[in-house]
Amino acid sequence: MNYKLDPWLLRMAVMTLLLIGLLINTPSLAQTGQVETLIRREMQERRIPGLQVAVVQRGKLVLLKSYGIGNLQYGTPVTSQSIFSINSCTKAFTGVAIMQLVEEGKVDLAAPVSRYLADLPASWQPVTIRQLLTHVSGLPDILRVIDSAPMGRVMDEETAWAKTKAMPMDFPTGTQFLYNQTNYALLGKIIDQFREKPFAEVFRERQFQVAGMPNTGFGDSRDVIPNKTQSYGYVTRMDGQAFPEGKVTNSYEIFPAFRRTASGMNSTAEDLAHWVMALQQGKLFRTKTALATLWTPGNYNDGTPTQWAMGWVTKPRPRHRAMITTGGGRSALFVYPEDDLTIIVLTNLAGSFPEEFIDELAGFYNPEIPKSDPIMTLHMQLRKRGFEQAHAVFQEEKAKNAAFQPSEADLNDWAYRMMSRRQLTEALSIFKLNVTLFPASWNVYDSYGEALFRNGRKEEAIAMYRKSIELNADNQGGKQMLERILKTP
Repeated sequence: MNYKLDPWLLRMAVMTLLLIGLLINTPSLAQTGQVETLIRREMQERRIPGLQVAVVQRGKLVLLKSYGIGNLQYGTPVTSQSIFSINSCTKAFTGVAIMQLVEEGKVDLAAPVSRYLADLPASWQPVTIRQLLTHVSGLPDILRVIDSAPMGRVMDEETAWAKTKAMPMDFPTGTQFLYNQTNYALLGKIIDQFREKPFAEVFRERQFQVAGMPNTGFGDSRDVIPNKTQSYGYVTRMDGQAFPEGKVTNSYEIFPAFRRTASGMNSTAEDLAHWVMALQQGKLFRTKTALATLWTPGNYNDGTPTQWAMGWVTKPRPRHRAMITTGGGRSALFVYPEDDLTIIVLTNLAGSFPEEFIDELAGFYNPEIPKSDPIMTLHMQLRKRGFEQAHAVFQEEKAKNAAFQPSEADLNDWAYRMMSRRQLTEALSIFKLNVTLFPASWNVYDSYGEALFRNGRKEEAIAMYRKSIELNADNQGGKQMLERILKTP
């Protein structure tokens, strides 16, 4: 028997399927409204001039919004085509570029850097590629040298490397974490060498063009970049005048070409969304295992996992883990692999730290995400109850969930971000909580001591630094700070 399908029924079936697909991949009006409310709240509290946000869910770009002003001088609004500095988010792209070389058998993550680069100091030679990627190398930071150049002058590459190589190691390789621009500048040299062309061309050919990123490239304040937003910051003193509430100023960014694998890219939220989709859809790697390797943390010498994977910060949690890249205190990108969700927030304000509210934003797409992160749980509770309740809130959450345990590093990073925004009282509460939770760590006393000193509590700061040095006799930074405090009237 032959059956004829009614054309009207066929059209209705197709339309129904299209509508279902649209509903699955389109955020509800409630979600969009919640995002809008949160973004406007954060822009007001953090005094952010301009911002872009993008959300990728189940492989689709489901939200792309622009807010505020891209250039305060001319009142230019932010649009989807506005380009933002993404600073150290560049490191995630460098991680991909190295992983592409690993896939081709050209680079071994466990190999010493001396296998690929010559003329390195003896103490640098055993450092592995993975240790560079995860910031446990102990190498001196080239940024200290570059920043020592007279204002308005850019130190040439040869001089910068010569001065950096003459500096002592910061610590024995693999024993500590220290965020370091030297690591990624060396990785840039390896990319140049194996690709036989500048890494900027390599990134364009093997990532930007593949993913469809027409508004992404390298450059700084010296370059003319169409549609580029102006970067800003707040200062409390300028030309002898005090500005207790902060005065907005232009940020002038200089990224010498040889260190732009560490921090030198500009992009849009939409371009970054396409990059994440290409990354997760296997367009940037040859094998399915490459992405898993990219997002696997390294190890310290004692076998414990590092905070970083290959160009990405790891956020291990029992559920809803996140892979994170941030830049300049102004741009952040969170990928939640198990939730098939990505949140991107770009701003033009240094020190806005959008990474502090992205988990909360992600909660509009999955309410369990912010609940899974101890820092976000504390943050949301303390906003309501006051930061002086930090220890009480921790105890309450611990009583409800025995697994509730913010990490030492996360608490420390959070407190330092608040301190950079002059929220000293709030930061002190979190540093104090960190000391309470991790009394055997020399670093928590060091950090708490710094905050106490900034808050004018000299004697308490001295006690904290002495305790830090007692726990770690090699804490040279702590010794220098203690000496400085003791000399302070």
